[in-house]
Amino acid sequence: MKYIFYTLSLFVTSFSAFGQNGKKEKSDFDKVLDLNEVTIEQRRNIIHTERLPDVHNTYIMAGKKSEVVQLEGVNGNIAEKTGRHIFARIPGVFVYDMDGSGNQINISTRGLDPHRSWEYNIRQNGVITNSDMYGYPASHYSPAMESIQRVELVRGTASLQFGAQFGGMINYVTKGPDTTRAFAFETINSAGSFGLFSSYNAISGKVGKLTYQAYYQTRHSNGYRKNAGSNAQSQFVSLSYEVTPTLRIKAELGRSKYIYQIPGPLTDAMFDADPRQATRSRNYFNPDIFIPSIVIDWQISPATQLKLTNSGVYGARNSVMFDAFANVPDTISSVTKSYRARQVDIDNFKSFTSELRLLHQYQIAGIPNIVSGGVQYMHNKLRRRQQGKGTTGSDFDLTLTDPNFGRDLYMNTDNIAIFIENMILFTPQWSVSPGFRIESGKTDMTGKISYYDPQNLPNTIKHKFPLFGISSQYRISNNNRAYAGFSQAYRPVVFKDIIPASVLERVDKSLKDSYGYNLEAGVSGNVRDVLKYDISLFQVMVHHRMGTVSMRDEANNAYLLRTTTGDSRTRGVEAYLEYTAIQTGETLPTELSIFTSTSYFDAKYMKGNAVVNNENTSVAGNRVEGVPTWISRNGIQFQYKKLASTLQYSYVSSNFANPLNTIEPSANGTIGKVPGYGLLDFNATLRLGTAYTLRMGINNITNKQYYTKRPTMYPGAGIWTSDGRSFQISVGIKI
Repeated sequence: MKYIFYTLSLFVTSFSAFGQNGKKEKSDFDKVLDLNEVTIEQRRNIIHTERLPDVHNTYIMAGKKSEVVQLEGVNGNIAEKTGRHIFARIPGVFVYDMDGSGNQINISTRGLDPHRSWEYNIRQNGVITNSDMYGYPASHYSPAMESIQRVELVRGTASLQFGAQFGGMINYVTKGPDTTRAFAFETINSAGSFGLFSSYNAISGKVGKLTYQAYYQTRHSNGYRKNAGSNAQSQFVSLSYEVTPTLRIKAELGRSKYIYQIPGPLTDAMFDADPRQATRSRNYFNPDIFIPSIVIDWQISPATQLKLTNSGVYGARNSVMFDAFANVPDTISSVTKSYRARQVDIDNFKSFTSELRLLHQYQIAGIPNIVSGGVQYMHNKLRRRQQGKGTTGSDFDLTLTDPNFGRDLYMNTDNIAIFIENMILFTPQWSVSPGFRIESGKTDMTGKISYYDPQNLPNTIKHKFPLFGISSQYRISNNNRAYAGFSQAYRPVVFKDIIPASVLERVDKSLKDSYGYNLEAGVSGNVRDVLKYDISLFQVMVHHRMGTVSMRDEANNAYLLRTTTGDSRTRGVEAYLEYTAIQTGETLPTELSIFTSTSYFDAKYMKGNAVVNNENTSVAGNRVEGVPTWISRNGIQFQYKKLASTLQYSYVSSNFANPLNTIEPSANGTIGKVPGYGLLDFNATLRLGTAYTLRMGINNITNKQYYTKRPTMYPGAGIWTSDGRSFQISVGIKI
């Protein structure tokens, strides 16, 4: 099977690459970077962790920690997007299991918040999918994982190029069309425990200068817990037209939608008695998101590439719930003989992004340089309607019995960013890449809250940050490198931070965005194709974390103020090691490898406050909530001829649910220590020629009952049981 990889999208020739006789000479730049399209004959089914090339599309990756996961080489539960399988070889990835079978991927790195992966700039084929980067940066868009060819993850030191997010960037790259014929068809059908059935069907081809691809996917699961069913679907279509050999226009439209029946949080006592039980039967969550985009990619000259991307995120995030703590039952009234009315919440997203990028190669005094820069404009309109009075029924129904919402708010943002990064190749081995990003914009929140003084509601938050960074890379040899980088970042104050939860809360009118930096250094490569490694140290500093302090007004009335109070620092080690013990054969190989992907986190508050009994209590020195000290995934991968299998053990140590680091659980399950856990999985893939693929697996073999954290917001405060032992099998056919 052949794969086409573009190691760089830059084709280098310039005035400085030509000798005096007019013939092109080999420059130092040409010697360092492979600029041609490379065809790799894959004789092995096992694909190890890769990294992005030094220049990738219009981005400079040299000196930054990056990882690439080729999905075809993953032995795991792809249909249900099992994070510990997909990101098994990326150290430090914390997987947050919270809302159903395969609905979303919720991950974080370096001690950040994993909710909807919202600490990242999340993309599909380079197009932003975060619902609203300034109001609700979660990515509710959830494409079929069967449609993804690879996942690219770049840590936070790339924040100058992609966006100012502390986590960095995750790019889900869809499978490319089959350009060898006019029509090709692929189908992948999966079944498994807890009523899982998933069907993915795709077409693609090339007709003249037009290439196309499209898929439709549907998935159903009853869920591990009672009342935890999911019904999901996603669609995608891509059309690409080659106007000239150097000018290409691509239009894409993706959509994802699901309805998840939310089984409700548990208390510790409930979890111990029966972790599969439900406390709710009438709660539902329903995002329906569209991602349109048009990309113009123009190779102006062999030395210059221009790319214009216009894209949007449009749709809704809906929920209808009886929202209460786990120890508050949802019961039928003895008077009305019916349930209490549920709460209806609706978010509507209208997010538009236009980004113009330029990549150019040039020389100064004979020293090769590559500059990557551009401008990004965002116009986001988020309307949030909450606390609507819904029906007393039990089905998914957003009908209101009172037309007025308790909260009806608008959050409008206009932001422009200018960014430049320049890679200087001082020698063929050593490069330095300084850069900056200037963010300028503001967010206006208006609307009404039934329990809040209208004069206090309008809130304007300005986003004005000059961000600087620098990275460096030294090639120790062709296969080994040392890298280091520093980059500033910031995180906007999001909608949930500035909405007072009750009449007892107020919001600071002079709120400021969180800001800080990423710092990292490491070595990566391989030794004789036997030992592959990537070991790094990092530090993430976040200033102005949101918090709550107890205050009194002029009349001596106590209230809680939502404001920026805390600073946190996370530092640690990320280590990936893979040793190939056996490697024989070519066309029908045998291979045995052993890997570990392990990280250590020291995440603490440098300053901050929490309110206890209406008094402010310092949390300085406490561990940051939701951050385990150790995450370690270890495995043995074996391939014999056409069969590849992986036995994996994953360990995550304990973490705290609140900044006070409370150990004993509360009666309602909202606070308390989250126990560590270890999981054992076995997955295998059998490839019969190029047309047939069979995947099978047993996950959580020991049937460990566990949970990953205690959320304080959606889907409800308390314990959310993760899946026990499960089986799945999938069959893929290409025609």
